[in-house]
Amino acid sequence: MRAIRCKQYGPPESLVVDNLPDLEAPPGHVVIDVKAAAVNFPDVLIIENKYQFKPPLPFTPGSEAAGVVRAVGAGVT
Repeated sequence: MRAIRCKQYGPPESLVVDNLPDLEAPPGHVVIDVKAAAVNFPDVLIIENKYQFKPPLPFTPGSEAAGVVRAVGAGVT
């Protein structure tokens, strides 16, 4: 799968497209084939390392997405 990744803190232009292995749905989770995603103001602050939430590098930013459920893990109804 392709993913937008933050490998170093900086402006949105510093994000890169990476090829990653396809995800599996662990128990209690779903995997979504994302068809549309947004980069909102908190996302920009996170990739610039200016937000209280600081995920370890590298990470895939984004808190808004729409798509189709591809896989469902055990225990998901």
